[in-house]
Amino acid sequence: MTTPYEATLKVPQPGEAAPKFMAPSWPAGTISLDDFIGHKNVILAFYPKDMTPGCTKEMCNFSCDLAHFSNVDTQVIGISCDRIKSHEEFTKQFDLKIPLIADEDAAICKSYGVTREGALLANRVTFIIDKQGIVQEVIEGMPNNAELLSLIQQLK
Repeated sequence: MTTPYEATLKVPQPGEAAPKFMAPSWPAGTISLDDFIGHKNVILAFYPKDMTPGCTKEMCNFSCDLAHFSNVDTQVIGISCDRIKSHEEFTKQFDLKIPLIADEDAAICKSYGVTREGALLANRVTFIIDKQGIVQEVIEGMPNNAELLSLIQQLK
C-alpha cells in the first residue's frame, strides 16, 4: 500500500519528456534545462547532501571524468536541496568542476519524483536526458561513470 505522499511522486521514465527547470546554481548563476536542448545531453544527478561521504565521492567522480562527458556532448549537473552557499563551500573544498543546482524548496526534486518523504532531501537518482529533452535512462544509487558514458555513446 502506498501513502498519499508516495502516490503523488512520479519518476519520469525513459521515453518521457524531462521536466523543465530553471534554478540557481554554483558557480554558473541560473541553469535551465532549455539551455541544453538541441545542443547537449544532460546528466542530472540528484544527491542528498553536500559534504557527506557518498555525495562527495559521487560529485568528485563526475568532476574527474568531466572531460570524457564533454567529449560526448554531455553536461553533468549535480542537484540537491542545499543552499548556494553550501554548494560554494562544497565546490571549493573538493575542487568540483561541475555546476551544482540549489533546489532549496525541492520543487525540481518533486517534479522528478526523487524527494525523500518528510525531508528536504533528494534520493540519489541520476537521469540521462538526451539533446531533445527526453529521459533516456534513470539510474538509482551511485552511478558508474563508465556505464553512463557507454549509455550516452549509444544515443543518436
